[in-house]
Amino acid sequence: MQTFTAMRSFVAQYPKTIALVTVTGAGLFGVQKWMAGGVCRSKASLEGKTVLITGGNTGIGKETAVDLAKRGARVILACRDMDRGNKAAEEVKKRSGNDNVIVKKLDLASLQSVRQLAKDVLASEGRLDVLINNAGVMSCPKWQTEDGFEMQFGVNHLGHFLLTNCLLDLLKKSASSRIITVSSLAHQRGQIYFDDIHQEKDYHPWKSYAQSKLANVLFTRKLAKKLQGTGVTTYSLHPGIIRTELGRHFWPTMPLWKRVVYTPLMFLIKSPTEGAQTTIYCAVEESLQNESGLYYSDCAPKTAAPQGLDDEAAKKLWDLSASMVGLI
Repeated sequence: MQTFTAMRSFVAQYPKTIALVTVTGAGLFGVQKWMAGGVCRSKASLEGKTVLITGGNTGIGKETAVDLAKRGARVILACRDMDRGNKAAEEVKKRSGNDNVIVKKLDLASLQSVRQLAKDVLASEGRLDVLINNAGVMSCPKWQTEDGFEMQFGVNHLGHFLLTNCLLDLLKKSASSRIITVSSLAHQRGQIYFDDIHQEKDYHPWKSYAQSKLANVLFTRKLAKKLQGTGVTTYSLHPGIIRTELGRHFWPTMPLWKRVVYTPLMFLIKSPTEGAQTTIYCAVEESLQNESGLYYSDCAPKTAAPQGLDDEAAKKLWDLSASMVGLI
């Protein structure tokens, strides 16, 4: 009783403060919910279907795996670190109640590793219904892949370009099937530097990242045209700003004052579960079965940046990429 009386007294003494705190709290909660974005409402079952997710051991890849496993899919986690991959697979099994989750080795910074995974999948899997090109690296230093490609372009685009092409026959055999490539809003700031694709003259981590994410959008657009009439459809997407390991390279390089300012804002950005929703939507939403080559965000189609709609650039990038990975 005394506690209740004290609370009433405090409220009566500081009504404006209480009102301000209440309104601020409600506002922050509303902003957080708005930032969380759309939610996939589809109840589609994936019983009898097989899904392969690159980078499925962490972040939105793992949350996507949990959701699709809950729907009954056989889920293949294609991971660079097998120890982490196996731990993630056990977590996915436990959370989904589905034991049909396996791990296969994939290092997207190695074309040999990409080809080996594709060879393994083609030999061991009778079908592939959904390929999710999810893995990526963001804003890393000026590194090179095993084959000498600039790391972000090599991992985010070329590795997935080769993997997708190597698995196309199996995807066609399993039609209707889907290919989903996780891009980013950063594609809006990107351009393809055809005269300096590895940015050897002027490397900047964010510039390279934007180029690789634009490449994802152009790849999806060109792939859709090549797959017309096959029953295989393609989708690129922006998952949102998410609390994941993807920012591990740029966060330590930020000035201390920026980290201090940005840390409270972490509350407002998406969790991995929220960030996975658009990927899941593109993988299962029934109404998308006859859509292909489009760009999505918050579980809805969005218009890509003008440079992401450039069919001439998409063809030029396709031909260059095919040459670089040895497909032509």
